[in-house]
Amino acid sequence: MMMHPSYREMMEAVNADSEDDTTPIVSSRYSIVMATAKRARQIVDGDAPLIDDAEGRKPLSVAVDEIYQGKVKILPDEIPDDMEDKK
Repeated sequence: MMMHPSYREMMEAVNADSEDDTTPIVSSRYSIVMATAKRARQIVDGDAPLIDDAEGRKPLSVAVDEIYQGKVKILPDEIPDDMEDKK
């Protein structure tokens, strides 16, 4: 089954908001999946959807559209202090 938007399209949309063109906000499908799952869980737990056409749709579909449309921002992961030395 093909998901629309694709992982690549979602990554491009999220990274378009990056302040630094050389450092992407997300660099893997895993990051997109985790962010989408987290947002879907927030919707399930009672957060209001941020898009107009959410009525009757599954929380995961709503979360995908919210992220793709830029209604939800993904923050870049911070490197834990103990990992700084291993760079």
